[in-house]
This record gives sequence, C-alpha cells and structure tokens, in this order.
Amino acid sequence: MIDLSVGDEGPAVTDVQHRLEQLGFSTSVDPDGSFGHGTRAAVEAFQYRRGLRVDGACGTQTWSALVEAGRRLGDRFLYRRTPMLRGDDVADLQQRLSALGFDTGRVDGIFGDLTSAALGEFQSNVGLPVDGIAGASTVSELLRFGTRHDDTELVTSVRDRERLRQARRTLAGLRVAIGEEGGLDATVASMRRMLVHHGAAVTTHHHPDGSIQASEANAGRAEAYIGLRLHPSGPHCSTAFYAGYSYSSAGGRRLAELIQSALTASLFLPDDGSRGMSLPVLRETRMPAVICEIGPATVVVEQSVTIARAMVDALTEWVDTAWD
Repeated sequence: MIDLSVGDEGPAVTDVQHRLEQLGFSTSVDPDGSFGHGTRAAVEAFQYRRGLRVDGACGTQTWSALVEAGRRLGDRFLYRRTPMLRGDDVADLQQRLSALGFDTGRVDGIFGDLTSAALGEFQSNVGLPVDGIAGASTVSELLRFGTRHDDTELVTSVRDRERLRQARRTLAGLRVAIGEEGGLDATVASMRRMLVHHGAAVTTHHHPDGSIQASEANAGRAEAYIGLRLHPSGPHCSTAFYAGYSYSSAGGRRLAELIQSALTASLFLPDDGSRGMSLPVLRETRMPAVICEIGPATVVVEQSVTIARAMVDALTEWVDTAWD
C-alpha cells in the first residue's frame, strides 16, 4: 500500500516523479525524491485528467492509475486471468476491437470475459489461432487495420444505447443497488423504503471499498447503481458517472444529470455539476452508475427523506427517458 504526500522523501517519491514526467506532468521544481508542492501540483493534474478524486496525494488508487497509464499495447501479452489485467494497453485493445465491431463491453482498461470473447472473434476473423491472447501476431494485425479513429463510433456505445432503449419504463421490478462508504445508513434506508414502495428490487452496500461494492452490485445483476458520499466540508452537491478512455456511459450520464438537478433543487445547495470520472465503483460496475457527493453532514442527516424523494423522482424520470 502506498501513501505519499507533501514532505515525504525517498526512492518511492522518485518513482512517482519519473512516472509523472513520462506522462507529461512536470515536477521539475522539486528535487528527485522530494515530494514538494511541484510534485503535488503534478499529481493533482494527473488525478483530474484520469477522473480520480483530486487531493494531491499519491495513494493506492493514484499509484495504480500511474502504473496503468504507462502501459502501451504490445508491451506485454494480454489475456484473461485472475486478477484481471488492467492498463492503458488493455483500453487501447478494447477501443481497436470495438471500432472494428467486436464488442468488448465498455472501454475500461480491464481485460474481462467480454474482452476475451471479442479478441477471440477477431482472431477467428483474420485467420489467427483463437487463443484469446493479444500477443505479437494479434497486435500486429490490429495495428495493420489502423482502427484507432477518434471519430469512429464504438460498437460498445451503440449496444449500450440499444440496451437502454429496450429497458423497462417503470420502477416496478427495477433492480437498484445503493451504496455508501460510511455514515449514511439512515439516508440509504430512506431511499430503500421509498424505492421498494414503488416496486423496485433494492440491495444496499456499505463497504468502504468501491471495488467490493461494484462486485456485489454486479453479482446482484443491478440495473442501476447509486452511490452516496459525504463531502468533508462546506455546502456541496456533485454527481459523477463513468467516463474513461474513449468511452462515456450514456445511461450513467443521464442519471447523474437528473439526480444532480433534483438534489440541488430540493436541498438548495450549490450546484457543482456532474462530470465523468473513473473511480473504482464507477469503472467496475457493469450497469449505469453514479456517485453523489453531498455536504455538509448536517444537511444530509436532517434532509435524508428529502434526498431520498429527490433520488426516487430522478430514477422515475430516468427509466422513462426516450433514448432514440
């Protein structure tokens, strides 16, 4: 586990600095091995670019993102394993396959079952041995097709919209996962009661690790995930959806916009907007997912019923969205 911030020194800091420099984030005002304000600024810029929470410290999530960002397609063999391979090389592979019409699922930089199946289909189509491994020959064929077109719509995005068009148009029977990292049990309970009253099937998740919450929501085949998080200070309301690499969750974006609008109108909090992020729970869930960050704690505690009602209203409008 890594946890570096201003004032730390040593070879681990040097490693972080060199990785940031290689990615174009300058820390030159700080000496090698010294985590000063220049390194903090570079970390903050990297965190914002990657859709992480911006705190200027290099914790486990930021370190993992730095390692992933340094991966390039062809640097290593890519294949389905446990734990799953992650990195920008995986995202590049997913984007290239999806641009050719092979559905890898969302472009998230995680080599899972859908990516493996899509890779096998590609290999079969170009006459390569179907082994599900992106080795030298497979990568060479992908590069030969030159599929990295920024203006090419990915098959993943097309199929996402089709699934949204075919989804249910009522809360009745909708499988909803609600998660919180701690301190919001009462608000989550209010949301659950209201959604169940409208016929939804609700599961609640209270683990501080977003990856574990994502795994639980996926296992329960949730059709929507809503995460709640207390903002540490001051009046605040913002909502995040998954966006990373060349992919943005259309369903997540729409749900985030509706929730943000409903919450700010109901709570009279500053509207800090919605934005695409790549936090673990957003990246790893397989359904439209959002995280709502609200503060201060007194507002959340006193207005838990109002928050729950706003969430239900937003979900009701979301399921009734016309996706044509």
